[in-house]
Amino acid sequence: MPRGTLEVILISAENLHDRDFFAKIDPYVILTYRAQEHTSTVAQGAGSDPTWNESFLFTVSDAASELNLRLWDKDTWTRDDFLGEVKIDLEPVFDVGAIPETVYNIVKDHKHRGELKVAITFNPEIS
Repeated sequence: MPRGTLEVILISAENLHDRDFFAKIDPYVILTYRAQEHTSTVAQGAGSDPTWNESFLFTVSDAASELNLRLWDKDTWTRDDFLGEVKIDLEPVFDVGAIPETVYNIVKDHKHRGELKVAITFNPEIS
């Protein structure tokens, strides 16, 4: 059972499905691992190709092996729009220690909605 710290570097997204008619979308990402959740900054006016370059840390204390990244468009006057999600199997990260910058497909309603670039590192707890 892996124990340690998971570092997720949210790099960028490309080709996001832009539903805003009068302005560019303002995307952000909610990263979830078990009950732990982090939210990226809003890429204000970034449109379909935002860049974040943000790092997030999660504590790993059991065998849960999926990271969920949900992309949203921040709206001022209405509820934020769900753009899609990426689910990443963490078993390979636990096995090898790191996955370099990798592009994952963003999916919504079983349809491709763009790509998300992420790098992940697992730092095991030393006993």
